Amino acid sequence: MKIDRQTVEHIAELAKLELTDEEIDLYAGQLSDILAYAERLQAINTDDIPPMASVLPLRNVLRPDAIQPSLPRDKALANTADAADGQFRVEAVLD
Repeated sequence: MKIDRQTVEHIAELAKLELTDEEIDLYAGQLSDILAYAERLQAINTDDIPPMASVLPLRNVLRPDAIQPSLPRDKALANTADAADGQFRVEAVLD
């Protein structure tokens, strides 16, 4: 499918883009190439290929759950502006 200048100008208007004449010519060619490639992909027979959710094999990307010592309270509160009774102290945000 060939995209002409008028179609590119219409798309640019819908997208609220201001394009130069050179950009219109460039995008007309690029969009035509994209649609031609999509037509080639549509012509491929995929009847014998089962649908799939992903082309990559499934694998767990989570780290193993291991018990580790937590950050000591003194280190956690070391850089706070205000602490009281081993807790962060902040101003009230509600009445």
